[in-house]
Amino acid sequence: MAKGKLSDRQRDIISFIGKFSREHGYPPTIRQIGEAVKISSTSVVNYNLNKLEKDGYLTRDLKVSRGVRLVEATSSKNPRPGEMVSVPLAGYIFASEPVLVGDTPQTATDEVIELTRGLVRDTGDLYALRVKGNSMMDAMVNDGDIVVMKKVDRARNGEMVAVWLNDRNETTLKHFYLENGRVRLQPANPTMQPIFVDDPSRVEVQGKVVLVLRQMN
Repeated sequence: MAKGKLSDRQRDIISFIGKFSREHGYPPTIRQIGEAVKISSTSVVNYNLNKLEKDGYLTRDLKVSRGVRLVEATSSKNPRPGEMVSVPLAGYIFASEPVLVGDTPQTATDEVIELTRGLVRDTGDLYALRVKGNSMMDAMVNDGDIVVMKKVDRARNGEMVAVWLNDRNETTLKHFYLENGRVRLQPANPTMQPIFVDDPSRVEVQGKVVLVLRQMN
């Protein structure tokens, strides 16, 4: 099918989608596209995306929040469908003082992050969490970033992990250290103190960070 003629605005949309996808390894949301090309209405962004899809410039999956892909990238530079990894966005993790599990808001369970296989070596048992707080800022993990987690129940010293403190029913994201029979949960923020747990059985590792997806303002 012959492609339709592009407006300047549509050229900007295609350029942004391509640039964002190359830099992050996953496509932008409709809101991010609108902010980048200075369109305040998501319905206007949707109109242009629908027109671009109809004219053969991109494809869309309306079931996910980042379901926009450029046709050229899909057909040539991007991995084949079998080389893409869909990672569920399971909720939030607090990079702060530990937060009660019952106080933790959750995202919709059908939201996923699409990654190229080259970004994650081991693609089994992965899930993603959105970070709240800045206790890991010196590890380049900031408020609003997304961490891709590998489900594990044990951690090596120095690994960044999501843990559940089962005696307090609290969760947090920290560097893990087992030292002299006790656990040290170390923030990467010089203004915050480490958390010491004398009984290691009270610290349950939920997963370790394998990839950080930084959110650009």
